[in-house]
Amino acid sequence: MSTPTIAEANRLFEEGLLDPVELLSEVLHRASLTEAELHAYLTIDHEGARRRAEAAAERLARGERRGPLDGIPIALKDNLCTKGVETTCASQILAGWVPPYDATAVARLQEAGAVLVGKTNLDEFAMGSSTENSAYGPTRNPWDTERVPGGSSGGSAAAVAVGSAVAALGSDTGGSIRQPAALCGVVGFKPTYGLVSRYGLVAFASSLDQIGPITRTVADAGMLFEVIAGHDPLDATSYPGQVPRWDAELDAGVGGVRIGLVRELSGDGIDPEVAEVCRRVLDLLSDQGAQVVEVSLPTVEVALSAYYLVAPAECSANLARFDGIRYGLRVPGDTVSETMGRTRAEGFGPEVTRRILLGTYALSAGYYDAFYLQAQRVRALVVQDFAEAYQKADVLVSPTSPTTAFPLGAKVADPLAMYMSDVCTIPSNLAGHPAISLPVGLDSAGLPIGLQIMAPALGETLLFRVAAEVERVAGFDARPRLAEGMP
Repeated sequence: MSTPTIAEANRLFEEGLLDPVELLSEVLHRASLTEAELHAYLTIDHEGARRRAEAAAERLARGERRGPLDGIPIALKDNLCTKGVETTCASQILAGWVPPYDATAVARLQEAGAVLVGKTNLDEFAMGSSTENSAYGPTRNPWDTERVPGGSSGGSAAAVAVGSAVAALGSDTGGSIRQPAALCGVVGFKPTYGLVSRYGLVAFASSLDQIGPITRTVADAGMLFEVIAGHDPLDATSYPGQVPRWDAELDAGVGGVRIGLVRELSGDGIDPEVAEVCRRVLDLLSDQGAQVVEVSLPTVEVALSAYYLVAPAECSANLARFDGIRYGLRVPGDTVSETMGRTRAEGFGPEVTRRILLGTYALSAGYYDAFYLQAQRVRALVVQDFAEAYQKADVLVSPTSPTTAFPLGAKVADPLAMYMSDVCTIPSNLAGHPAISLPVGLDSAGLPIGLQIMAPALGETLLFRVAAEVERVAGFDARPRLAEGMP
């Protein structure tokens, strides 16, 4: 059988045609067929996953399921702490580190009965757009294994695309859920900042990071979001109010909805094939009663520059804890200072080192006002631009990525070209707003194209309503090459 979606698995469970142990076996079988070529996982927890699946099967037999995620195999990006399972952030500096606690999002999945399959590959400490920065080697794109899967949640997106996980969690600091979802032909959702607890997420940039789902359908993303969202006293930035209902208007269509195409994210710099496919989807939405308008976000043209000052500055502070003294890698020196220096030099890869140096420089005396403070002013202007755009449109849309998946190695030597991969996704992180990417077509090379939908803070209900209609009219049902020929 093919790996089902969460909704399909629930129906099969209820009809007695499948149980959680059988579903896990199918997922692990797919991993065994694809991992040598794909490298989506860093760790597969065979024993723990089997134990959880058996417990879920017993609950199913007793009619005591805990909800729609009970018995569903889910993969976790390896920057989420997992008690008793190695968590490396794809870095040598954390090789062998086993956390003593679970991230809140992980704990909530466990409570819901999810079967946690393993930890997926990523760009080291989530810093990258291609999953080529992993200390343990790159993940490849299941549509074309000579191309990148996107990043930094490339392992999670690739696993879902090929069926070696039914769903996965990623983290999104500047597009790290949505961009790999687009490049791998799956759904990726970044919630409003603060709706999902960051406790136990190894921090990259604390004011930007957000955990979210990667799935094959919009409804699956909503079911996963519902479980992991909600206030957490362990996270001081956790939103204390009510979580928006993702399914409250799911079948309402787009009649009367004002959809704003962002001018600055749909013209120059966007591959013509990507732009054309996204425009075609907007025409279909217009046929369904949506009002499609063009809107402007002038400051998004400098948002990328602001992001690459804010994020490295926060990264510089957050990664200071990896010093070779408390935990993780330790490379001895003659003095404490020398030990720290050797440990960080050997433990961090070149992209992490680059961003730490950028951030430290931006925060240093004499440069703080000129760089970091100025970037925060730009961030405030981005938020203001979004507010003005939402006076003219209910949701905003753009391509998720300027291009489809690019060849492995094509941008490694050119950091600026790599950073441009996130030009469409970064603005929502700077504003703290929710955004979702859906696959809507293929380019002439047979690679998936993603459409991004953005909404105001706490606008998840409308976001999912529009996303469900995009999913319906686009009718995307293509499968990646690595999944071809599988039953």
